[in-house]
Amino acid sequence: MKYSKAESIFPEELLLIIQQYVQGELVYIPKPKEAHSKWGENTRSKSMVSARNAEIKSLYRGGVSMRELSDRYFLSHESIKKIIYKKD
Repeated sequence: MKYSKAESIFPEELLLIIQQYVQGELVYIPKPKEAHSKWGENTRSKSMVSARNAEIKSLYRGGVSMRELSDRYFLSHESIKKIIYKKD
């Protein structure tokens, strides 16, 4: 998070209004909800997890046991189960 001086960002009239509520403190101003990114949109994480999950499903359909998948991918038995039975 970047620190910015209010005097260099806000018009003087707005700064005077803000000062009626808070002075000399740090205030976090969040992004609007529509500007938020969903998990994995800014990195390759989402696509990598999707590819891994598709591989897990394919191996399971090919006869690899849940226990073996759990050991191979370092995931709990429950996580493997959720991946296998999740409807896409």
